[in-house]
Amino acid sequence: MRVVNRSLRWEIEDQMKLHGYNINQLAELSGINTGNLSMALSGISRSMTINQLDALAKVFGKVPGWLYELYTEECISEDKLSRPRLVPYLVRCAEVGRNDCIDEVVSKILDNPKNVQIIFAAAEKLFNKGKHKESECFYELVAENVKDSFSEMLAMSHYRLFTVTQGTDAEKNWKAVIRFDPFRNRLSESNRLDALLQLAKVCYSLKKWDEVEDYTGELVELSTVLSGDEEVAPKRHPVYYYGMGLLFKGAVLERQGLYDRAKEYVLNYMNLEWPDPLNESGQKEVEQLKIWGKANLYTLEILTGNEGIISEYVDYLASLNRLNDVVSGLNAIIASANTYGFNIDHVLARFSDSIARFGLFNHDPVLSERHLRYRYHKAVYDFRSGRIREGVDETLHCLSLANAMKMYEDSIQCVSLFESYREGATVQQLKMYRSVMGVREEVYLE
Repeated sequence: MRVVNRSLRWEIEDQMKLHGYNINQLAELSGINTGNLSMALSGISRSMTINQLDALAKVFGKVPGWLYELYTEECISEDKLSRPRLVPYLVRCAEVGRNDCIDEVVSKILDNPKNVQIIFAAAEKLFNKGKHKESECFYELVAENVKDSFSEMLAMSHYRLFTVTQGTDAEKNWKAVIRFDPFRNRLSESNRLDALLQLAKVCYSLKKWDEVEDYTGELVELSTVLSGDEEVAPKRHPVYYYGMGLLFKGAVLERQGLYDRAKEYVLNYMNLEWPDPLNESGQKEVEQLKIWGKANLYTLEILTGNEGIISEYVDYLASLNRLNDVVSGLNAIIASANTYGFNIDHVLARFSDSIARFGLFNHDPVLSERHLRYRYHKAVYDFRSGRIREGVDETLHCLSLANAMKMYEDSIQCVSLFESYREGATVQQLKMYRSVMGVREEVYLE
């Protein structure tokens, strides 16, 4: 029977005996330097790293996370914390799902509030490795335990939480905006640019036009102020954020039907005047803005009823070969077709392969909202063309998306559209409608 008082070294030595390995053999198999391994097992100092423990686990055929509950002795002793050991330990615990170990260690770390920096460092490592969901609990701990409301670490944690919680759930996205908003101006200037752009994008997907106007106004102003400031290093050249601010301002005006005013903004970001000479990265951003601007000028022309430009626009969309641009372009074309009564069957046929892939957007707040709009416009177009069953299918698709995204106004529009054509729905479509609406079959039959 194994002793109750287990220790990390006792367990490792037990496995060595079980497998018949000596120090030299174990060092060769694990890739750990013999001297380092000898020191680690002798207990001369807290010298074993979490990576070394993982290497030993692999040699002994153990699962990832083996003996992690005992590794705390390498990190904490006599109330002294080893940050170089704790940060990678917390990261690995999160990666392999040892939440029990995280809970135990965190309680000891937070005995001293100053140690919250260790938790923040672990969160940042996870975030930068692309382990966004794994980092979330650590950022929450920072948000709960930092009392200085003007702390940049606190602001950064709220920014990261805003980023990692973004999805297609409109309610969660709006709550995330409200929670993060008070901290946006407490970020470093380089991070503020990206944060303002993300806020604008999310609010655009939520149709919060006033908020988009506020955030893009700040974005344009800040990017201009930071032009030529070599000490600030945003993710992208400031001219990109300036142009994107103008782009979203124009996009809001477009959604409001103010096409002439929207066109002014498009022309502005297509012909940017920047106070400082642009380097190569800045020039690339300007060229990309021109491409988007050209597509958006086509969009505005289409939305004002210029049917004659459709073929040219369709060729341009095909040349871009980007699914994001296709869904945006088709939304404009099909909405205009519904307004002005022209036929676009040939356009839909040309992009049928792209349309079949729109489901890929269902994890992005902006693109999923565009997909939702496409389904609604397509349903209206099918009904107008006398294709009732196809229209009902598109309506149900749209309703399903709206419910999943908690876009309740859109759900109501879909229900209203469906009820207008209910008589033309098949038995299977009626059954699907009840399912999407959450109506139990036996209740309906009663």
